[in-house]
Amino acid sequence: MPVEFLTPEQRSRYGCYVGEPSPEQLAFYFHLDDRDRRLLEPRRHAHTRLGFALQLCTVRFLGTFLSDPTDVPHNVVVTLASQLNIADWTILSRYREGEMRYDHVHEIMAEYGYQDFASQPEHFRFLRWLYTCAWWSEERLTVLFDLAMAHLIDRKVLLPGVSVLERAISSVREHVSRRLWQVLAAIPTAPQRALLETLLEVPPGERQTPLDRLRRGPTRVSGPALVSALHRIEAIRLFEMEHLDLSFVPRGRLKALARHATTALVQHLRHLAADRRIATLLAFTSTYLAVVHDDALDLFDVLMRTAFSAATREGQQERLRTIHDLDAAAQTLAQACQIVLDETQDPVTLLERIYTRVPAEHLRAAVTTVGELTRPPDDTYTQELPGRYLMMRRFLPTFWRTLEFESTPGGRPTLQAVQFLQWIEGRSRTLMQRAPRAVIPRSWQRHVSDRDEV
Repeated sequence: MPVEFLTPEQRSRYGCYVGEPSPEQLAFYFHLDDRDRRLLEPRRHAHTRLGFALQLCTVRFLGTFLSDPTDVPHNVVVTLASQLNIADWTILSRYREGEMRYDHVHEIMAEYGYQDFASQPEHFRFLRWLYTCAWWSEERLTVLFDLAMAHLIDRKVLLPGVSVLERAISSVREHVSRRLWQVLAAIPTAPQRALLETLLEVPPGERQTPLDRLRRGPTRVSGPALVSALHRIEAIRLFEMEHLDLSFVPRGRLKALARHATTALVQHLRHLAADRRIATLLAFTSTYLAVVHDDALDLFDVLMRTAFSAATREGQQERLRTIHDLDAAAQTLAQACQIVLDETQDPVTLLERIYTRVPAEHLRAAVTTVGELTRPPDDTYTQELPGRYLMMRRFLPTFWRTLEFESTPGGRPTLQAVQFLQWIEGRSRTLMQRAPRAVIPRSWQRHVSDRDEV
């Protein structure tokens, strides 16, 4: 853990003015209220009143006193001088050279309740607050530094030297990390610890460690790739870490450890201290199960959308190939319908006139063609989906065997259908009359088999 983590620029901006305060900041931090004016009233000299006001507002704004109390932006001097009705600002040089400014520091601290950083019990409270922040969040050290500054200013604790605050934050973060590693490493049993260690060992006859294989997600969209993604789920479940109670550990800390396991070199992980190594591998196996689940489901979603898109494309192409036959049949039926719709015709001779214009065999062929080539308005090219069945059978057995599903009340029909498919998987003969049909929409009803057994 680095002790000095601030950049030179950040260190130079610590505990001093950086540019001129905004109008809002001037109104909030540099306004002299009745209490301030009562404290300033006994000061006889203008330079004393202005210097005292500068020190008071500076500690209120920065959380610390300046070694040179007059080293402030121009608009700060103007704001305070106008409130004190002081026109000559050059008198500040007398205040800078005087010794009374040190007495004013102690007077301001006593009157407004400011404390030194090392004073107790405030120092203990700060370390306890810092420990809590470091335990429950995975903030960067620089973010913790800014939060610590804001906390000290809010508690009216004078900011220490920049190195002192840096060392305190680094020390607390290191202590939190070590405690986290010790707590997590004590959770697995001895056999589970040994099993976790195998993640970093290359099995005989192979070239990669199990960790390398598990943290590599699918890169192709195919049935075999989905099967491999499902095998990743089964492999992580073998460690039996998903049932461990880790609710007392902040989720962000677990994710940070798991993220380190997914990015660090295996050689680096091997050389970690025992507690840290076990904690890192435990965090990986307990949190990465959700990741591999998401990978598998995302890949399944892409495969199904690809199957539906291909079926739709084939259906559209088939319609384009048969559009000429459909047009010819429609024209034949249109000729017959024109005769039927002619109200001047004698109903007795209607059929004879139709067959005279359109031969009976042509009319029957046209009706057959229209029946075969037309589709219902809500058709989604489901007729082409059975052609994708072989592709789906490459992963469906593993898919149903590996994943467990739950649902909200609104998704209960879908869940029942999924559970039925899981139940019939691998059975040679199944009574399909038991299949739940509430999940089947109206547009799909005509594609459902009416036979009791399949």
